[in-house]
Amino acid sequence: MSTTSSVAWGQNDYDAEADADAWLRTSPRSGAPAPALLDQDFAVRIADGLTHLPFATWNFGDSVAFDALVETTEHTGDEQWATFVRAWGRSWATRARPFARLDCTAPGHALVRVAQRYGDTALLTALTDLADYLRSRPVLFGAYETWQSTPLLTPYGSPAMSPADDAWLADPPACICVDCLHFDPPLFVRLGVATGDDELVADGITQALAYIAALQRPSGLFDHFRLAGTDDAFGPGWGRGQGWALLGMLDVIADHPDGLSHPSVAEIAASARRQIEAMIPLQRDDGHWPVVVTDAPSGDEYSTAAFMVTGFLRAARHGVIELDAILPSVQRARTALTSSFDAHAQLREVSAAVYASTVAEHYQHVPRGYVVPWGQGPALLAVWELIEREDAR
Repeated sequence: MSTTSSVAWGQNDYDAEADADAWLRTSPRSGAPAPALLDQDFAVRIADGLTHLPFATWNFGDSVAFDALVETTEHTGDEQWATFVRAWGRSWATRARPFARLDCTAPGHALVRVAQRYGDTALLTALTDLADYLRSRPVLFGAYETWQSTPLLTPYGSPAMSPADDAWLADPPACICVDCLHFDPPLFVRLGVATGDDELVADGITQALAYIAALQRPSGLFDHFRLAGTDDAFGPGWGRGQGWALLGMLDVIADHPDGLSHPSVAEIAASARRQIEAMIPLQRDDGHWPVVVTDAPSGDEYSTAAFMVTGFLRAARHGVIELDAILPSVQRARTALTSSFDAHAQLREVSAAVYASTVAEHYQHVPRGYVVPWGQGPALLAVWELIEREDAR
């Protein structure tokens, strides 16, 4: 469920239909494919383009882009990218209170990184207050509730809806979403380490395990969301959703002071490994994954390959999985990515806002061809991971 919008959201006034319409009125900018050299100059081109996208404070899908910009500063030594992130954070901090539900989408992990980088105690204080607010929400399936009333969307493609689907759409219950595995747990762990708050670190672990228990299937793949009062989750096999889950788990693993020696961190690592092992055989021959990874005819969606390059290589680096187990898949995905950008360093075939629907066919029909943070961000992270891999050889 990803969107960047200029609409201001309150506590209960999220209008998925209006925001979807706004995105559908946005003209896609991706053009014909252009050969890409996945080098530092190309990464900087992606980063520059990212800073011109219409971010909001805050919304689904932005966190991975802010993480990628911080990574760009760390790889290049050029502070402009991290200071861009810091500026957004400081601007938000001046008006952050009272907090609203949508603040759960703040790029908290990236903001803690820049607060640490620049010794920014004001930003760190705002993030601590945010964490207190986020931890005050009701608990649902062991995780903090994302929405009090889920912003369900009339499904893309107008597939048939069951009476239960109609009832949920008319009166949506509360939910948790897989995207939030990339929000709360990494923020809590990184912030807890930065501030010496062991309880916050522990809560980050608790939250990660709760999302895993609620949304990871025995196969290793994650579902998109789960509604209060239901026995099953929805949105099985959503490709980009696998990316949110994987990078969220890996951030927790990387930032926890005890690493894999901590039993609960090792449990999270086992979940990440199961997910990777489930994703590899679903990769297409061209190196990409389909929109719905378990449904080969569901079409192109290139952000998933970018997420998987980043996640697979990070997992190997942090000891979650053996490098030899993921390298052939990474190499295929790298080949795919080299022909998946247009002449403006924009990743093609990225879907617009997915949102949530209880109808599985919805995920096959999300419109594609958009230049958005949840496509450009993982693309930039993937390029940096590939560069780091080449430099390490």
